[in-house]
Amino acid sequence: MRLRATVTTTAPGIPWAEVLRPGRGIVYQMLGDNAPALGAELHSAGFGPHRLVPVGCGAPRFPRARRQRGRYAAGGEGTLEFGSPLPEVIEALAAGLAGARVLDWGGVALRVQNVVSVPAPEFSDGSARLATTTPVVVKGPPARDAAGARLRSQRWLLPGEPEWDVFFVRNLRRKAETLGLDPEISLTEVWRVGPKRSFAVGQGDTVGAKVGAAVGVTLVGSPDTLAAVWSWGLGAANIAGFGAVET
Repeated sequence: MRLRATVTTTAPGIPWAEVLRPGRGIVYQMLGDNAPALGAELHSAGFGPHRLVPVGCGAPRFPRARRQRGRYAAGGEGTLEFGSPLPEVIEALAAGLAGARVLDWGGVALRVQNVVSVPAPEFSDGSARLATTTPVVVKGPPARDAAGARLRSQRWLLPGEPEWDVFFVRNLRRKAETLGLDPEISLTEVWRVGPKRSFAVGQGDTVGAKVGAAVGVTLVGSPDTLAAVWSWGLGAANIAGFGAVET
């Protein structure tokens, strides 16, 4: 399930550092207000055997905003989406959005006009053609130095690089296992790859960046697993705004 909020703003743009970063905090705030035990559990321990957080969000989108250099285009009416395969998460987020008049998106005021629920497609034939609106982040194997020692730095793989498809599918299967669904899901086609993008994540002393690219892919799997992936997002860091699937 996805929640689509219609939002408006008078701001002409959003700083690039704030395009995705505010979403995670807003999600946890709404969970804390409306399902505090659930929010605390997801924040501290995650969910299921892999301790993942089955929540996704995207960046605000303003289709009629004029593009500009140096800032993410905003202005007028747009949309902001949140999603999760867990009904209890959707209920908490729906309650939070219903009570929100304004969302502070990194210093930009987004006025919430209305919120609608968007159910997942049925995917009855066992295939899904999905495109993302934000970069898909894929963690690769640990980086190592010349002696073979593991480095602290994380490797982020991009579509077309060796092993990207292996780790992309591994992430999908871990999500299915997290939810107790059929993990036999496969990637049959990458039919679109967007430009490499890096977006800020974290706050204070823990600010960093994650790198990825928006993709269009065709997946094959059980209808329930595909619906869960559609709701949750592709790749890692979905609660941070990455891998949001176009509705």
